[in-house]
Amino acid sequence: MKFVDEAVIKVEAGDGGNGCVGFRREKYIPKGGPDGGDGGDGGSVFLVGDEGLNTLVDFRHQRSHRAERGQNGMGRQMTGRKGEDLFVRVPVGTRVTDADTEELIGEVLEDGQQLLVAQGGHHGLGNIHFKSSTNRAPRQATSGTPGDRRQLHLELILLADVGLLGMPNAGKSSLITKVSAARPKVADYPFTTLYPNLGVVSLGKDQSFVIADIPGVIEGAAEGAGLGIQFLRHLSRTRLLLHLVDIAPLDEGIDPAEEVRSIWAEVQKFGGDLAGRERWLVLNKKDLLLDEEFDERRDKLVADLDWQGPVYAISAVTGEGTHQLMGDLMHRIEELKADEKPVVEDDEPWDPLA
Repeated sequence: MKFVDEAVIKVEAGDGGNGCVGFRREKYIPKGGPDGGDGGDGGSVFLVGDEGLNTLVDFRHQRSHRAERGQNGMGRQMTGRKGEDLFVRVPVGTRVTDADTEELIGEVLEDGQQLLVAQGGHHGLGNIHFKSSTNRAPRQATSGTPGDRRQLHLELILLADVGLLGMPNAGKSSLITKVSAARPKVADYPFTTLYPNLGVVSLGKDQSFVIADIPGVIEGAAEGAGLGIQFLRHLSRTRLLLHLVDIAPLDEGIDPAEEVRSIWAEVQKFGGDLAGRERWLVLNKKDLLLDEEFDERRDKLVADLDWQGPVYAISAVTGEGTHQLMGDLMHRIEELKADEKPVVEDDEPWDPLA
């Protein structure tokens, strides 16, 4: 299935039903009073999270979604039926904005979560509401109000705890393949990964986290080089970033420190708070170097970057160092989650003399 993470759709809520102008007509009651009923409310449009979906491709084909109109009121004080609400399934992680005003409407972050995106119109009133001592035969009723009509911009943003950054062929796909059940395409040419992948890293009972792999980012991505920087949005909900570096590039003229700086410059151009994420440096392809040579390259890279954060050495192919890395990630994620929980302070006891 083609991966699509953006779509623009039109949603239309149902209009409210009109009120009825009617009069009681029964045998032996020649002057029956008004008995026109109210119309029904129009149906609303909701987006519903579905964890079984992982792409917005369906919205490339069906762009218009309309809820049912409310039924008009009828005589004998009968109210029109309410229009049925429309529930549109979207992948979990979908962000919804108004395409015209760019106003954020909301985000669907849980399976089964419902997000109201278009409110149905209100029902009209029948003439029974307008009778009075001076107006015994009212012939006025109100029309139902129109339902909301909107153009929505849908963005799918993957829900992951850890995001992978790195140049093409840095080994991101190989790493996610090694530590999870995900099987992205792995090959020895640039831009093998063409769309984001998710992998669940399980370290034991009730100990797991989600890691996200995105297409490689290169210098000039903000100006359209490579696959651009649009995939960086899929890292915006992560708690921590792993910056993978090929410590043994085939081209001896490549400077790993310069590659790290260029990617980080593109992250800063992307905007938002992504650049404020905690970032760990992961040196991949350790198995291709002798220990002395690896230590020399690592020390030079750390010095060139003036790196102050954690540094790990791994081989995504052999698995060397990955178990330690994943264990430390699990521990750090649990710490970050604990910090995110709101602190509930106990209520102070009531003092009657205060």
